[in-house]
Amino acid sequence: MDEYSPDAFVNRDEPIPSIILDGSTPARSQTPGTPASQGAEHADTETPSRRKGLRGHFSAFKEKAKIQDLLVERLLAQVMPLDDAAIPQDESPNKGGPGVARPNFNLTTMSNNFRRFNARIGVVFVFQARVIRLLSWRRPTHTLSFLAIYTFVCLDPYLLPLLPLAILLISVLIPSFVARHPAAEVSSSSNLSNSSEQAIGYSPQGPPLAPALTVKPVKELSRDFFRNMRDLQNGMEDFSQLHDGVITLVVPRTNFSDEALSSSLFVALFAACLFMSIAANVLPWRLIFLALGWAATCSGHPAIQRQLETAHRKHVVPQEEKARGWVESWVSSDIILDSAPETREVEIFELQRLSGAGEWEPWLFSASPYDPLSPGRIAGDRPVGTRFFEDVMPPQGWEWSEKKWALDLWSREWVEERIITGVEIETEGERWVYDIFDEQAATDKVGVVEQPIPVKGKEKEKGKAPLLKPSWEEGEDAESRRGDWRRRRWVRLVKRRNISSAEAGS
Repeated sequence: MDEYSPDAFVNRDEPIPSIILDGSTPARSQTPGTPASQGAEHADTETPSRRKGLRGHFSAFKEKAKIQDLLVERLLAQVMPLDDAAIPQDESPNKGGPGVARPNFNLTTMSNNFRRFNARIGVVFVFQARVIRLLSWRRPTHTLSFLAIYTFVCLDPYLLPLLPLAILLISVLIPSFVARHPAAEVSSSSNLSNSSEQAIGYSPQGPPLAPALTVKPVKELSRDFFRNMRDLQNGMEDFSQLHDGVITLVVPRTNFSDEALSSSLFVALFAACLFMSIAANVLPWRLIFLALGWAATCSGHPAIQRQLETAHRKHVVPQEEKARGWVESWVSSDIILDSAPETREVEIFELQRLSGAGEWEPWLFSASPYDPLSPGRIAGDRPVGTRFFEDVMPPQGWEWSEKKWALDLWSREWVEERIITGVEIETEGERWVYDIFDEQAATDKVGVVEQPIPVKGKEKEKGKAPLLKPSWEEGEDAESRRGDWRRRRWVRLVKRRNISSAEAGS
């Protein structure tokens, strides 16, 4: 097993720390009591010894590939079913643009991609380890230098676009040039040569003496490969802990499971939005970000951390219950919630048709009044509905609030609201609304045709026109003028029903 890969980014310092929040349980390994270093050494012992000759090299390569596949497959076997038929596959067509592939899950592809990913993820862990060292004051001079740069950027935000250019110049280009033009090696053979070489110093002149720096992935099954796996393991645990911590802290307060608490939070955030919309332009944002950055960086100092833990234990914890009780009392006294569910009125129209014997026979219950000028009536479609009252169901997401249907006694109102014409309204009795007999429809003419009324000479000279009759009539007689359909309106109250967890999940 290779001990060191000089051309790869690998975190060779302390492992990435694993965060353990209050009330959380750290992940347990499959073999407790076996440290990661022992696992790496054990992997060293399992690495096949190289044989001499071309055949030996080829055999060693095949054995090494088998070990890699076995290792990754054992990792995936812990979370994936063994049967390929049990793995769900997406049958949707590939909608990506040119050069974009969206393959379905495949265990071999997953194994290969994981090995390639783990061999190249070291740069992320190196950056994470350096940030941790910077913020934990391992080298105070580095942390103070960072705070000085942060102060300049806060006081003059126009320097922010300069920051990535300076980082590229100082952290990438200059080290790459120094690697191509290295300084002379200092020899410790004699004091004379040592002193002379120190006097010469570094000079960038002359042609390049060393090869250029390149970044390569770590070798598989090397010690650096297992270092990346170690940090990847700890990183996944950190993400899981942070995810569960955020879910535990935020979701119960924002998902209205406790509606009073979530409503109070909504009111507070709305007030904060109003305040920020008015006062955002007068707040000293430079000083605010400067103070917050210094406070966050100084809180990482070990001495200050001990002071903060002591202050939290002595002053914050005893007052925490009192503050929580004050918030709960304010929520219970000032937040008023609706106790009764929302109710609405639904309607259904009872349709009856005149039979050939001259009797009205029940037809069906429909959501539409099926008036003479309705689109379905003009198109010649039959009314849609159900034959019995018991088959009428409430709208989706609602349930009945009353036991029975009630007849709407104000038939004129719903006729006028819908601007229904060509009907006769029954104002007493059973409140039926009849079609007016249409002679033009009887002669197979579709629609409403109004005959022009001749104007007499005197009225024509005076510029007066006769008053038009209303398009609907009221009465109980005139049976001979009624059409083939009549309807009346029934109403009933519904209320919102509670949605179960299974329905909400679907």
